[in-house]
Amino acid sequence: MPVIRFIEADGTPHPVEAVVGQSLKQAALDHLVPGIIGDCGGCASCGTCHAYIDEKFLPVLPPADENEEMILEGVPAPRTSNSRLTCQVPVTAEMAGMEVHIPETQF
Repeated sequence: MPVIRFIEADGTPHPVEAVVGQSLKQAALDHLVPGIIGDCGGCASCGTCHAYIDEKFLPVLPPADENEEMILEGVPAPRTSNSRLTCQVPVTAEMAGMEVHIPETQF
């Protein structure tokens, strides 16, 4: 199981052992990581699982689809080139050591 570090906006780290195949959102929720909410249950319709992915890991992620891009346009925290909805990113073994930075707000 790859260890992924979720980093709160204040810098507090939360290293979690994620299950390959589950979403980053589910890995965060399973380990009670604050700041990843996922109100829609993983349907990519609410934006409350927005996070910033460590840029060096972007090539191992599947590209965001049109719906995810649309939802990211409406998130309250600044959108950047490494913004993703964690519900749309499946965990892979290549993500070992990745950092996922959680924005200050999801609402």
